[in-house]
Amino acid sequence: MCIAVIGGMKRLEAHYRQEAQRQGIELKVFNIAGRDLERKLQRMNAVILFTGQVSHNARHKVLRAARRHQIPLYQCHSCGLCTLRDCLNRLVVPAPATN
Repeated sequence: MCIAVIGGMKRLEAHYRQEAQRQGIELKVFNIAGRDLERKLQRMNAVILFTGQVSHNARHKVLRAARRHQIPLYQCHSCGLCTLRDCLNRLVVPAPATN
């Protein structure tokens, strides 16, 4: 599973990646909503948007791309590690127990 994080703090990027890796998730972090963001998001299974760290214009671009490509989008105002962990836990569904 590959998930994109838009926004967030640059100094927490390594911690974001470690947390995702711990849960078996490949994480792409985009601190800045640059060119070709929509093209990059097409390949993602989900997007986590930290709204407190991006501009309104960047938020609208991400929303439009997620809707257009039917990508699950989680928006959170805070950008701490616990917030990311909560979002990842919502995305990862535990495997059913086998008898």
